[in-house]
Amino acid sequence: MRLYWVVDTAFEILAALSFCHMLNDMMQSLIPAIYPILKQNFQLDFTQVGLITLVLQLSGALLQPVIGFYADRHPRPYALAVGMGFTLLGMLTLSRAASFPMVLGATALVGLGSSVFHPESSRMARAASGGRHGFAQSFFQVGGNFGSSLGPLLAAFIVLRRGQGSIAWFSIAALVGMIFLFRVGSWYRLSGHMHAARRAAVSAQNLVSSRRVATAISILLALLFSKFIYLASLGSYYTFYLISRFHLSVQDAQINLFIFLASVAAGTIIGGPVGDRIGRRRVILASILGVLPFTLALPYADLFWTRILSVIIGLVLASAFSVIVVYAQELMPGRVGMIAGLFFGVAFGISGIGAAALGSLADRTDIFFVYRLCSYLPAIGVLAFWLPRTDVAAAHHEQMSAVMPELGSMAE
Repeated sequence: MRLYWVVDTAFEILAALSFCHMLNDMMQSLIPAIYPILKQNFQLDFTQVGLITLVLQLSGALLQPVIGFYADRHPRPYALAVGMGFTLLGMLTLSRAASFPMVLGATALVGLGSSVFHPESSRMARAASGGRHGFAQSFFQVGGNFGSSLGPLLAAFIVLRRGQGSIAWFSIAALVGMIFLFRVGSWYRLSGHMHAARRAAVSAQNLVSSRRVATAISILLALLFSKFIYLASLGSYYTFYLISRFHLSVQDAQINLFIFLASVAAGTIIGGPVGDRIGRRRVILASILGVLPFTLALPYADLFWTRILSVIIGLVLASAFSVIVVYAQELMPGRVGMIAGLFFGVAFGISGIGAAALGSLADRTDIFFVYRLCSYLPAIGVLAFWLPRTDVAAAHHEQMSAVMPELGSMAE
């Protein structure tokens, strides 16, 4: 009976983290979704639109590895609630922004909230996994992907109709998130996971050679470059592409963006459990390199096939990230927060730099050239053939069970 209670409580924690991830990323994705409004209100060019994304992603990226590294050794159970507070302030500021610098400042606050949220919540999701690390990471991340897909939909039906001031209503979501995250923090502090994670960080040793770890991490970062630069081209400029090429209305374009982002959410929940079952290296290879034929076809498709291909691309490409994070965490046990912070941070940073660069390129050429160029990015997935074939999952579980026997018994 007691074992059932522990497992059930852990699932409640995963659900709460996934729900808060949905709220966090919904508010974050709202910013790119209202680019047409901001572009019109402040007379922005594509370079300035890309700069907003750059600020959003870099403010949500630079601190993540640092926060993760520090928190591995000094866990702070209520940091998540504090981070969500920055997002709340960002939403309120954005709703009242009267100038482009104020928009950038509000965007930076939202990004700062994410920089605290992602490494800490990823660590707590792993603590609540019961040994099913891929499933836990996917379940946690799918909340974020679903939230990202909600942002454009809510922008189309609320912000586009009611104006910039209606963004203030989304601060309620941040307040709800703070309440949930305070409860999650209390569970983390009282359950014993916080002290066990600190002991694991002190005693952890890499399970493969340092050279192989460095090679694998470098390859994984290159794969993230491929994945997130391509996703930045869709996340930031897909609506403009649809409007320019197929003459859709802004609202119809936002709905199509929602469909694409929903497929990303579906792909995320699939990747982790499949990686647990067939191996993470196989999923990484199939996800990045396997999407190449579809990205190459997208720039030449009509509207019907553009919708179909975008869904396939979202499903396949999104299945990689949770698997990549867990694969890296297993290569470097005891560095759960640091790895989560590094990979979430790099993902955000790459997306921001990519969005700014692609916006500048679109100003100099056109949006169609950008999509033709980005269609070749998944070819970088061929590097996944050089990832170590070693299955470190079992060895990692044995090591963590030795350090945290209570988690080992939960997994069983």
